[in-house]
Amino acid sequence: MDRLQFEVPVRIAPAPGLPVEEIYGVEQALDFLQDLPVRRQGPIYQKAFNACFGATVDVVKTEDACRAFMAFCRASGLMARDMMTPRKRGGEARALQA
Repeated sequence: MDRLQFEVPVRIAPAPGLPVEEIYGVEQALDFLQDLPVRRQGPIYQKAFNACFGATVDVVKTEDACRAFMAFCRASGLMARDMMTPRKRGGEARALQA
């Protein structure tokens, strides 16, 4: 497995009516974040961007970059309704209530 690949793909719904996309790793997350308009960027975006970039240069763990990206997607309403997220401890997954 590629060191920059997410353990579980992050499922996002970029806009109403568009199909759900799956983000499989740090580089794809960075591409997605870079394509967002400036009006969608803020402190949570910046944390996600910095974490993903940090993972590419081995400063941040891929798992932490994934969590930061998921937090941004959740906070900005981009997370797909059917996205399963791992719990911090215990290894079980739960469905998000969006």
